[in-house]
Amino acid sequence: MTDTAQSEILRIPTAPVFDSVEAERQHRKQRLASVFRVFSKFGFEEGLAGHVTARDPELTDHFWVNPFGVPFGKIKASDLLLVNHHGEIVEGKHPLNQAAFAIHSRVHMARPDVVAAAHTHSLYGKSWSSLGRKLDPLTQDSCAFYEDHALFDDFTGVVLDVNEGDRIGDALGDNKAVILQNHGLLTVGHSVDEAAWWFITMERSCQAQLLAEAAGNPILIREDVARHTADQVGSHAAGWYSYQPIYEKTFDENPDFLN
Repeated sequence: MTDTAQSEILRIPTAPVFDSVEAERQHRKQRLASVFRVFSKFGFEEGLAGHVTARDPELTDHFWVNPFGVPFGKIKASDLLLVNHHGEIVEGKHPLNQAAFAIHSRVHMARPDVVAAAHTHSLYGKSWSSLGRKLDPLTQDSCAFYEDHALFDDFTGVVLDVNEGDRIGDALGDNKAVILQNHGLLTVGHSVDEAAWWFITMERSCQAQLLAEAAGNPILIREDVARHTADQVGSHAAGWYSYQPIYEKTFDENPDFLN
């Protein structure tokens, strides 16, 4: 089912369309800044680690990214860095996380359809990643990743080499997410909102499976049902819309990330 058909059936809103690249750029930057506030509140921050990027709508070989060493909970749209695929800071006053460049530049190059990518060292994501397994279809939520996530099973330390970024991009393939073994999760989307939601719900799906397996032998959802559920909850439209209540709550609590 296409995103448009699903939206019509479920009567859900769709992502906005803009009349100018300037308006779209500002929207992406503000949405990206909101993600860091959300990720901070959800406890996804781990010291200097973690980065989320958004492709620039005009300079499509450039992306916006959080500045290195600035707490997620303090990031504003004006703090974001604009970086090209050579690792040069085109706009911004803070340093760049080299791991962010090595990973995200290659993911954006490998996936021209992707607007945003999210990666942090979240607790349950990195715990699950140490098992070297994909997620099972245990819940409705985890079905969003059924036959739509991959495993990168070659951890070699902090990713500072673009060659490893290329291998991560290859492992991701056409999927919405990849589990980086012994490292954590990485999700992508056709919007900032979508990439953020996939990260949030994948982290919680890791938590749910860890809890279920610790308690006993969880029952998997049948393949045909998992595939059908994936069509319902795993579309670009569903990912975008799922983030909207979180965004609205974040905006109501403190809208200064827009600045």
